[in-house]
Amino acid sequence: MASHRSSTVRIAYAATGWWVAFAALSFYWAAGGTIGVSTLGAGIGALAAEREPWFVATVAATGVLKLVPAVLALSLVRPWGDRLPSRFRAVAVGGLGVLSVLYGAVGIAAKLLVLVGVVTPGGIDARGFWGHLLVWDPVWVLGGALLCAAAVRSRREPSEASH
Repeated sequence: MASHRSSTVRIAYAATGWWVAFAALSFYWAAGGTIGVSTLGAGIGALAAEREPWFVATVAATGVLKLVPAVLALSLVRPWGDRLPSRFRAVAVGGLGVLSVLYGAVGIAAKLLVLVGVVTPGGIDARGFWGHLLVWDPVWVLGGALLCAAAVRSRREPSEASH
């Protein structure tokens, strides 16, 4: 039981850390940081350079939204999480995990279809294409997989996973 508890905690903290780092990058970009922006594509890069208030607010909002799975994953292993039913927390974390994996996997699949010639898109922004295929889509898949693993581990022994 102790090893189950410690692996649940490790996975939940890994998921939390992953999503906090992902959110921090959005906050960095919202604050005017430019490292990595080019991997999102030329259109996003241009909007980031213009610093339009609506765009800055949107990027900051994505950072806030990325903190939701971080807090929910942490709620699986911290006492304050017990304020919500363990089943709700596990389903919420697992559901966000599945959605994140699907989002990233669909992006990867679509880009692979382009690479093998099944799909011929109009204009392709090469930096955005490769940035998403090699960085951002896998980031979503791995972040989602960590959430799914945390949810599954927490449900194996719910009385132990939330303290």
